[in-house]
Amino acid sequence: MSTASPAAPRAPSYTAFGLKAEAEPLEPGLHIVATPIGNLRDISFRALATLAAADAVLAEDTRTSKTLLAHYGISTPLLPYHEHNAAQMRPKILAKLREGGKLALISDAGTPLVSDPGYKLVAEIVAEGLPVTGIPGPSAVLAALVLAGLPTDRFFFEGFLPPKSAARRTRLTELAAIPGTLVFFESPRRVAEMLADAAAVLGERPGAVARELTKFYENVQRGPLSALAAHYGSEEEARGEIVVIIGPPGATELSSAADLIGDRLRVALAQVSLKEAVAQVAAETGQPRRKVYALALELTRDETP
Repeated sequence: MSTASPAAPRAPSYTAFGLKAEAEPLEPGLHIVATPIGNLRDISFRALATLAAADAVLAEDTRTSKTLLAHYGISTPLLPYHEHNAAQMRPKILAKLREGGKLALISDAGTPLVSDPGYKLVAEIVAEGLPVTGIPGPSAVLAALVLAGLPTDRFFFEGFLPPKSAARRTRLTELAAIPGTLVFFESPRRVAEMLADAAAVLGERPGAVARELTKFYENVQRGPLSALAAHYGSEEEARGEIVVIIGPPGATELSSAADLIGDRLRVALAQVSLKEAVAQVAAETGQPRRKVYALALELTRDETP
């Protein structure tokens, strides 16, 4: 049921390439800068130049952001901007921008304003007619979506579901009819329960769980929701940042449970006997052994010259 992406090499110092983040003239206003979600090399030259030239960098966690700036030799002052101080900081930020200040906004990782308070700041800046621009880059939502192997033409980002099962199932019921792939963030300690609730509410849709994206232990598990729930329920607590992708209504016709089982059987049959492959895939997917055995026989018959 699992497919692990190749391990990403450890990011070398930026100066190893004979390059450095040089400050360039920066227009006044707020500059929304996307930063790496794991691999420090996933940052653009434009993002580095913006961070180096800003008067200050507004950061969700200055301790995390200090590591990124230090890695690239950037000494721009860091100011905290997060959900606990946002109401007090916004007037100060707006005042600075009215004076022609040049500020950069970053989150802990990825693209700001996704599941963080930055959108309130941008809304007030836009309302005042002050300049705001974006420097695009890494996003855990899009990185997971393109690796899931599920429809990407329409998707809905929900963020975190409620932590309690009853409220979570209620919200999943509300999302069930959305005609697109669903994207969630989830805590490692809740992912098994979340997947079990999703299977109960949404049925046997195909899904994917992406962990540690762009990092050394990047991993994507794909399969029916019930199989994913069983997998994470039987393992030790998952670690790292997690994005859960769930296929849209009717996705079983595009990526049916039989197709998913067939893919796993082909891999298993290339390594072990038919009997062992059936037992292994039945355990992984939670499907009846009789059904898996019938499909295995069909596959071996089709592939026999």
